[in-house]
Amino acid sequence: MYRIKWIVCVVVLLGLFGSCGVSKSLKDRPNLSNYNHQIPEITKTSDTSYVYSNNSLAKNKQGLWELYVSGDPLQRGLITGALTEDLFQKQEAIFLSKVEELVPSKTKRYFLRKFLAWYNRKMYKNIPEEIKAEIWGLSRYASQNFNDIADPYSRVLYLHGAHDIGHALQDLALVGCSSFAVWGNKSEDGSLIIGRNFDFYAGDDFAKNKIISFLDPTEGHKFMSVTWAGMTGVVSGMNEHGLTVTINAGKSKIPLVAKTPISILTREILQYASTLEEAVTIAKKRQVFVSESILVGSARDKKAIVIEVSPDNFGVYEIPNSNELICSNHFQSNAYAEDKNNQKHIFESHSKYRYERMEELLGDHNKITPTIAVDILRNKQGLEDNDIGYGNEKALNQLLAHHGIVFKPEQRLVWVSSNPYQLGEFVAYDLNKIFKDSLNHSIGSTLSIPSKNIEKDSFLYTQAYHNYEKYRVEIHQIKQAVADNKHLNPEFLEEFKRLNPEFWETHYWLGLYNYNRKYYRAALNNFIEASTKEITTVPEKAVVHSYIRRLKRKLK
Repeated sequence: MYRIKWIVCVVVLLGLFGSCGVSKSLKDRPNLSNYNHQIPEITKTSDTSYVYSNNSLAKNKQGLWELYVSGDPLQRGLITGALTEDLFQKQEAIFLSKVEELVPSKTKRYFLRKFLAWYNRKMYKNIPEEIKAEIWGLSRYASQNFNDIADPYSRVLYLHGAHDIGHALQDLALVGCSSFAVWGNKSEDGSLIIGRNFDFYAGDDFAKNKIISFLDPTEGHKFMSVTWAGMTGVVSGMNEHGLTVTINAGKSKIPLVAKTPISILTREILQYASTLEEAVTIAKKRQVFVSESILVGSARDKKAIVIEVSPDNFGVYEIPNSNELICSNHFQSNAYAEDKNNQKHIFESHSKYRYERMEELLGDHNKITPTIAVDILRNKQGLEDNDIGYGNEKALNQLLAHHGIVFKPEQRLVWVSSNPYQLGEFVAYDLNKIFKDSLNHSIGSTLSIPSKNIEKDSFLYTQAYHNYEKYRVEIHQIKQAVADNKHLNPEFLEEFKRLNPEFWETHYWLGLYNYNRKYYRAALNNFIEASTKEITTVPEKAVVHSYIRRLKRKLK
C-alpha cells in the first residue's frame, strides 16, 4: 500500500499548503463550547517519560513510544499535543523540509498550490466535529516555524488527507500492504488471528518514532492504534470489544473534490463499532474520495470481512463457510467484479502475486499461531520460495514497512513490530489489562507484556541483512549519478551488483547508468539480466524490454 515516493509526498504536502492557504473564514473550525479548555501541565519524569494526571507517554526498551490519553475531544487533542510536542514537531519538519528541496521552482509550487487549494475545498465538511475538535487541540502544539504556509489547525487537519490526496491525484502505483485473517480450525485454539504489514514509506526518519496509542474517549469505545505524532486517524487498530481495522489501498479514479480521509473513517469505525454489522453501517454513511479495502475483524462475530469503499461504489467481501480471509490491494467483492480499473490493477500490479503468496504460506501450516503469523509477515521470498531479491514489492516483507501487527481479538491481545521494519521484536499488549488499570499506570513503566513478546527476526544477524542496508545507501548514489550523469568507479558498481544480485532493480539501475554514459553493450547486458529476474509490475517489465529493443538497434 503506500510507498510514497518523495515527489508524491511533495504533491501531497503542496496540496496541504494550498488547501490551508485559501481558508479565509472560520467556517471549518469546530464548535468547542461544550469541551474542557484546561491546558495540561506536563510533568517530565525522564528524557523518555512524560505524565499528566492518568495520561502518559513513555518510550519502551524496543524504541516504541506508548501513549495513553483520556478525556473529551478537545482535552484528548490538547493532552496528546502536550505529551508528544517534540515528536509532533519533528514529524512535521520531516515532511515540510522536503518541499523546497524537491520542487525548487517557486512558479511550479505556486500553480500546484492553487490547483490543490480548489481540490481540497470541501474536505472539512466530511470530517466529524469530534475529530475536528481533537485536531484543534492537537494543533495548538504544532510547530510555529511553518505558520507562513498555513495556520496550525488547517495544516494538521489536511495532513490527515495526505495519503488520500496523493493517491487520488497521482493514482499511485503503490507498494502493497498485505493482510490476512484466520479462525476456527485454521488457528491453533480456534480463535481469530489477524496479521498485516503496513508498507507506508516516507523516509527512514519518519519511521523512527512510532507511537502505540491507547485512547479512552468520553464517548464510544476505548481503542489502541499504531500511529505517529500528529496523526489522529487510524491505519491499524483494535478496540476494547475486539473489533479491528486495517487499510489497504486500491486502484482509484481521480475525483473532483476531497471528502472523508480513509484514516478518519477507520477511526470512526474503531471508536463506535463493536460488530461487523455496525462497522459496515458506519462505512456506508461516509463519502470517501479514494478506493480502499478495510479488513475488519470482530471478536463478537469470531471472523473477519473486507469492506471495499470507493467514491462511486461499495462492497463487502467474505467467503461463506471459510476459515481464512486474505487482502492485498485489489477488490474481491461482487460489487467490483466489472470494475475495469480493478481488473487492470490485478493484471498489471503485484497485488495478485502477494495474494497468492499469502495463500501459499497459510497453506503451509495446518494451524496458525501469532508467532507463525509474524513469520508470514516477515517472509522475504517469492512464490514457491523463489529468491526475488531483497526489497522486491512482490514479497510480503519488502523491507520498508512502517510496522507489522498481529491481533488476537477474542483475547484482546496485539503484537506490534519494533524497528527496523517488521524485523524487530514484536511487542505484546493486553487491552483488557491496559484499559482496566488506566488509573493505576506506573510512571515510566511499560504497558506491554514482555513475557509474550515475539523475538527479533534472525535475519537481522545475517550478512545478507547488512548487505541490504548497504545496498539501500548505494542505490541512492546510483540514482543520483544517473540523474547528474556522473562517473562512478567500476569497483563501486561491481560491489553494488553483489549486494543484492537477485533484485531486478539492481540490474535496471546499472543499465540506466551505463546507458547514460553511452556504454551501450554493458547497458544491454544489464537490462537483459534485469529481464531474467522477478520484475514487480507489467509496466516496469515493459520499460525494461523497451530498453533492450532500443539498445539492440543501437548496436546493430
